[in-house]
Amino acid sequence: MSTKIKTWQIMDSKLQSIQTNLKNEGRTEPYDLEPWIESNSDILGSGIVIIGRQTMSNSGPIDLLGIDRTGNVVIVEIKRDKLPREALAQAIDYASDAAEWTSEKLGEICLEYSGKTLEGIFAESFQDVDLETLNINDTQRIILVGFSVESSLERMIKWLSNNFDVNINAVVLSYVKTSSGDELLNKTSIISEELEQERVKKRKKFQIPMSDDPGKYEVDILRKHLREYLAQQKVTMQRLRDVLLPALLNRKTLTREQLKEELLEYDSTLDASKIGLHLTAMSSQMGMKKNDFLRQVVAYEYPNYQWEKDNFSLREIKAKE
Repeated sequence: MSTKIKTWQIMDSKLQSIQTNLKNEGRTEPYDLEPWIESNSDILGSGIVIIGRQTMSNSGPIDLLGIDRTGNVVIVEIKRDKLPREALAQAIDYASDAAEWTSEKLGEICLEYSGKTLEGIFAESFQDVDLETLNINDTQRIILVGFSVESSLERMIKWLSNNFDVNINAVVLSYVKTSSGDELLNKTSIISEELEQERVKKRKKFQIPMSDDPGKYEVDILRKHLREYLAQQKVTMQRLRDVLLPALLNRKTLTREQLKEELLEYDSTLDASKIGLHLTAMSSQMGMKKNDFLRQVVAYEYPNYQWEKDNFSLREIKAKE
């Protein structure tokens, strides 16, 4: 039997069944249900923040796009009535496209939707999480939202989750309009939030080892590591080589804001509103444990957020006698 929530109101010490639904009350997904969920994404589960609405994919618009505290992209598909089995195929189609999205694209979506950068959203929503240690969009989650679920869909969700570790769940809502006109939403989930959170943690494939400790290489070895690293034809490495290091030669301390200005001067095609994403990529490279040779040359501080590097400077390198 498909999952469905029923509600009764206690009136004059008697139970009276409440037979209301969004459709009969003239409520819709885009004009009512989506804004409700946007206003408090906790109804989807803890640790999720919305970064996009009606986000266009190659397969059509995604009702709501979120990201969780571990960096996973969350696809939210909403129906104002029963969730059919076809909703699963639709959401998987969206997720397969979103799986190819880079952190830069997600940042653009977030900025357009909220006016805030992805790093800013993380700093506000997950203050204990270091964004630079996460592999953003490593995994995608699917959350289907409706007011009942076809038994076949419920069976498929449990089968995919239990046997193939697919990050999928269904949130079943109950819309209630009381006799006094108050509107209420109740929820339950096909898979308990506790179990879902445990599985999300287990499914997390990779976390980049990070460190703030500088290397302790002899000068010849340090020079070799730097040459090999900075010779790579990758955008972030080139920006470290051509922007950060030259700027540090002319300043005792380089602030994050000054580095933004240097980047924009270096590449005038960059969008100033999205420059923070490029700084995050550079900062992430400097914080990777394996790149300790970079930290032997460049020092930094954390004056604002616990994960946002600032006040860059060059260390004094002394050759061993």
